[in-house]
Amino acid sequence: MRSILKSFSLIINYKTIIVTTLSIISTYVCYRLNLVAAFPDMLVGVAIVFPVVFSIGSAYNRRETALQRLADFKGHAIAIYYATRDWTADKGSDLPKRMRELMKELFHVMRDMLAERKTDRWQENEVKIYQMFSKLSSYTMELRGLGVQSGEISRISQYVSKMIIAFDNMKIVHNYRTPVTLRAYSKGFIYIFPIIYGPYFAKSFDSYSSQLVYVMPILYSFILVSLDNIQDHLENPYDNVGEDDIDIDAEATARLLD
Repeated sequence: MRSILKSFSLIINYKTIIVTTLSIISTYVCYRLNLVAAFPDMLVGVAIVFPVVFSIGSAYNRRETALQRLADFKGHAIAIYYATRDWTADKGSDLPKRMRELMKELFHVMRDMLAERKTDRWQENEVKIYQMFSKLSSYTMELRGLGVQSGEISRISQYVSKMIIAFDNMKIVHNYRTPVTLRAYSKGFIYIFPIIYGPYFAKSFDSYSSQLVYVMPILYSFILVSLDNIQDHLENPYDNVGEDDIDIDAEATARLLD
């Protein structure tokens, strides 16, 4: 029950209360002034629900792509560490320890970077990550002096390349989201629609008992604003705000490298 209430608290917020209040006021004023109209119901689906559902689906697909790329990144990182630990003839080298520390730092910086907006600090973390990739590449070259054959070193270099590609894919998901114009269009209609539909809700007063006359404006407001809040939570899958966000658990990955 607590988790359900928490989920509702994320999609029903102050915006829901504001829009609902304004729609009730609009309906009451229109009823008192006898401003009634039979607006078509299909306008809601065509103008609002369809674009919002399309945006939610697009955001969810980006989240799934980011999850796949995170799995690629994590899998290749662990494989590289195991290679430096198990493939070398010299077991006294400190390369596995240095590689483990580098991987831990890489995951921590990537988690902090993707959770932020694109600011100066974001760009600093991006540069830091590529510097760590460079160090990772130089570590793989040390394997040559530890008895690892060139073919195996080439395979590890491919793992490094795949980590960089996976990181770039996750970065693209962070930077390129739902088209700004589509989001602006959806938000505008979502917040205005329950208010301008006051004449439509006022016309339905004769169809309901006095205790239920405001059910329609309340339901429309709750449904539309909740859909918009769901879209907002899915927009950035790394910000750890929504319950469906991606958790880049750097500590859990670090434990796998011990």
